[in-house]
Amino acid sequence: MKGGINLEITWYGQSCFRIVERGRVTVITDPFSSDIGLETPRLKGDIVTISHDTPGHNAVDVVKGTPRVLRGAGEYEISNVFITGIATPDMKTIPPRQNIAYRFDYDNLSVLHLGDLTHVPDQSFVQLLGEINVLMLPVGGGNGLRAPDAAEVVALLEPHFVIPMHYALPGLRLELDPVEKFLKAMGVSKALEAETLKVSSSELPEQTQVIVLSPSRVETGAATA
Repeated sequence: MKGGINLEITWYGQSCFRIVERGRVTVITDPFSSDIGLETPRLKGDIVTISHDTPGHNAVDVVKGTPRVLRGAGEYEISNVFITGIATPDMKTIPPRQNIAYRFDYDNLSVLHLGDLTHVPDQSFVQLLGEINVLMLPVGGGNGLRAPDAAEVVALLEPHFVIPMHYALPGLRLELDPVEKFLKAMGVSKALEAETLKVSSSELPEQTQVIVLSPSRVETGAATA
């Protein structure tokens, strides 16, 4: 393993996050347009990942700069960040609804963004992923996991941190469940709340922690070269 890694993770609503490692690239996941009812965040990024092609997840044009855009399964190495895109289609729909989960590896820290995963994955998927430090998990239903299945995914993956996403927010035009349903399914009476999650490879909790992030509306950092 290399030296310690420190990440800052900010949520903007839906499935849109900014992942920053100080001095390196900035990753934006699933940027959304105002069509879904939320204010479009002002974002800058070097890498943009798209889990699937819908307005709540694919608004690349809201990200300033000239980011590298990833839209499919595969393995990528960009500025010392290793990214693995894994196809997780919903086979119960005809045709199957497409979704890409992305695993980001920053030396000795891993982050998994599940996009609009709709089902509890099998053991082979869990083994493929290995250890996950931070899990970004849809919990509000709609075209993503509902609370009981989301809690089951947490039990399978055993991450250090879970950040729920894709749930009901004021103004959102999509019919989704509130995050409280997921917290109840997890047996969490009071979740930890934060504006930004700061993760250090040298300070990981022994037990899984659920972190409910407040959706940010203001971008506070420029992308790195």
